[in-house]
Amino acid sequence: MSALTQSQSQSIIDGSATQGWPAGARPVSPAVPKEKRAPGNIAIWILIYAELTEFALFFIVFLVARSHNQELFAVAPERLNTLAGALNTLVLISSSYFVARAVSSINSGQQKRAVKWLWATLGAGASYCLIKGWEYYWNHSHGIDSKTDIFFSLYYYLTFNHLLHVLVGMCTILFVTIRAQMNIYNQENSEGLECAASYWHMIDLVWIIIFPLLYVLR
Repeated sequence: MSALTQSQSQSIIDGSATQGWPAGARPVSPAVPKEKRAPGNIAIWILIYAELTEFALFFIVFLVARSHNQELFAVAPERLNTLAGALNTLVLISSSYFVARAVSSINSGQQKRAVKWLWATLGAGASYCLIKGWEYYWNHSHGIDSKTDIFFSLYYYLTFNHLLHVLVGMCTILFVTIRAQMNIYNQENSEGLECAASYWHMIDLVWIIIFPLLYVLR
């Protein structure tokens, strides 16, 4: 009996036993856990960490300048168009949701839906650029430019540098959108889309730091 039991057990393990079980009953194979990994590849994460380091250095410069010009940095944010900053925050947070939905759609085999979400991401990016252009025009009409004082010099550097990153991110999203329309991405091959999405999330994260630093803190 023990030898028979051992043989049956071995058959269950290697999946060869299909008879002798009650109707509808079969041995259950142990679930194989999926390998956890970061989205994209190592190259995009090196780029993201490099970009974050660059912004971190200028955040430090801003804070140092603020510590030496506390009165100026306390009143200067009141001259900014806070509505424009808040709208751009809402737009970028929405865009991160859109691109995340695009990746989720690809990974669930819904290519057409993924393309729609990617176009929505691009629309949000374009909205950000238009709002930022309106904000710069508003600043100019109120006598504000990069030479006004040290606060606005840093304001223009940070926001314009971030705007350039948004434009680069939009070009990247447009590239993966075209490839998605060509059905290049699927459940087994979504690394390129994940790289673009990760870069876009980095852009959103940086703005979430910039907004309170420039527009809110007194």
